[in-house]
Amino acid sequence: ALWPAAAMEVHTSKKVDAVNGTNLRLKCTFSSSSPISQHLSVTWNFQPEDLSSHEPVFYYLKEPYKLSAGRFKERITWDGNIERNDVSIIIWNLQPTDNGTFTCQVKNPPDVDGTIGEVRLRVVQKVHFSEIHFLAVAIGSACVLMIIVVIVVIICRHHRNKAQEKRIEVADTEP
Repeated sequence: ALWPAAAMEVHTSKKVDAVNGTNLRLKCTFSSSSPISQHLSVTWNFQPEDLSSHEPVFYYLKEPYKLSAGRFKERITWDGNIERNDVSIIIWNLQPTDNGTFTCQVKNPPDVDGTIGEVRLRVVQKVHFSEIHFLAVAIGSACVLMIIVVIVVIICRHHRNKAQEKRIEVADTEP
């Protein structure tokens, strides 16, 4: 008889943009056809944009293990919760050299085969002009324009009233 193959499914945000110098939570969740094992392991790796070799980022086996060397030393912390199938990490103080692809692999024996989650990170210098920014600028511009129109109308009326007063004075002084 054939038994259905156990499969690990790993889910991530496929692409993420983040601002230089900020912190970022790389979300990774999983679903397993087996109950969570004491031997569950999580491996996070990094592939730089230049496609040089993979670099280890983080490892979990019964407890989180921090890196003792590498570009992410002292910059990665565990932010997962195994009971909730969450194996996320936080990267502190993002840098342009962090551009690349992060992989999240979860093994839950006997469920060790399946998808590997990938997150493509792009570190940008500043936030892109979003729809909210556009809306704020549009509303602000409309308000400024209305204020200018009101001021122009007040000034025009004031000048018209002064001119009318002069005409009345001139008319009163004439015999």
